[in-house]
Amino acid sequence: MNKIQKRTKIVATLGPASSDKTILTNLIAKGVDVCRLNFSHGSQEDHLKVIKTIQEINNEHPFNVGILADLQGPKIRIGKMKEGGAVLINGSEVEITTEELIGDENRIYITYENFPNDVKEGEIILLDDGKLQLRVLNTNYKDTVKCEVVHGGVLTSRKGVNLPNTKVSIPSLTEEDLDNLNFALDNGADWIAMSFVRSAEDIYQCKEIIKEKGSHALVIAKVEKPEAIDNIDAIIEATDAVMVARGDLGVEMPMEEVPGLQKMIVQKCRDLSKPVIIATQMLESMITTPRPTRAEVNDVANSVLDGADAVMLSGETSVGEFPEIVIETMAKIITHVEQTSYPYYNSKQSVRETTTRIPDAICGSSIHLAAHTNASAIAVMTSSGYTALEISSYRPDADIYVFTGNKKLLNLLSLVWGVRVFIYEKFESTDGTIQDVNTLLKENNLVSTGQIVINTSSTPLHEKGRTNTIRVSEVK
Repeated sequence: MNKIQKRTKIVATLGPASSDKTILTNLIAKGVDVCRLNFSHGSQEDHLKVIKTIQEINNEHPFNVGILADLQGPKIRIGKMKEGGAVLINGSEVEITTEELIGDENRIYITYENFPNDVKEGEIILLDDGKLQLRVLNTNYKDTVKCEVVHGGVLTSRKGVNLPNTKVSIPSLTEEDLDNLNFALDNGADWIAMSFVRSAEDIYQCKEIIKEKGSHALVIAKVEKPEAIDNIDAIIEATDAVMVARGDLGVEMPMEEVPGLQKMIVQKCRDLSKPVIIATQMLESMITTPRPTRAEVNDVANSVLDGADAVMLSGETSVGEFPEIVIETMAKIITHVEQTSYPYYNSKQSVRETTTRIPDAICGSSIHLAAHTNASAIAVMTSSGYTALEISSYRPDADIYVFTGNKKLLNLLSLVWGVRVFIYEKFESTDGTIQDVNTLLKENNLVSTGQIVINTSSTPLHEKGRTNTIRVSEVK
């Protein structure tokens, strides 16, 4: 089964609508590159079944789909509410308590124990993605906070709580997150997404655990809090990839700022050669209808034009009625943009230190050569994946084919813009290997006689050092 080829990748969240093996195989063939497991929902047993299904599909087809484990993070929720929910009326008062109870119009239980200590008078509390808004009147600093209802409505069980003005004291990795992190690492996750990241220290803590486990997994920082925006440069430097999680970000911050923040974060990630995902509500209406709104089509197209490595689907593929049509639609939007109006060879600011100046110069030169020779492909020899990330970040209008003996990169790089990975373990002489790689590309109908290929490698090859060699080849 062949897979549709495009450069911008698709991340799909799996759930009841998409975890069946036949459906998932079809979704991957139609354009899914990375499968997201959302640990805010489902049991570890459910996730393990899905992981095994993905691994089976990868073994049976040449797909190399990556697995992204998305940790819930310190998501604050209210507890159970009375049947049918409670109607909160504008101007009324309601108490929020850390004492467990069934909530009603007068009292609501919150799962966040330190809440009465962290909030201050006058701060805003947003419930259910900002649909309801409360203002803090006072707190007893022990177990109860009295609030005024600013914007009321019906409040049902387990809705999320956002505290845009409050400095929250919950750790970025909760006990539940640590359990799920270890589970994901034990079962071969390629990427770990950390929710509600506030500082670079959050990332380092997660990386330390991954290192102790001896896992190859890399970290994705989900940007969805004002503190993350304040510390964005340090977070991008510390992490391996970034997700612009526009749902909570648009609730915690003024929503009109989000489009500009999205563009800023994408550019900063490209400057540092870090993959970046745009997420939330991309084709939301397709959860229940087989056609997207025109605004959603524009949103996906603009995220592709911004230069994102990947665009992500949540409920559309996890619980939606039309998962296959959703993937077809998103792939169609991506390929059309890439064929008609994509800004290839996009400039980026070099901000790295001198330790990588030689491989960075080689990568930059390969992009220059590819543009000026109208090359059809850039063939990258790499053992760490660094060169693939660096070349991809320039968004060249040439296919990027990565040849590596490191099998862990096969699924890991599935998130990275424009990259296709092949396992190659010969690594003889530089001349022989480049000729061999170009022959393999031709045999697989990826290049044709007379086309130009830019080859990058490390000499001597057997040392698997940093990239220091570049060659322009014409396919014979």
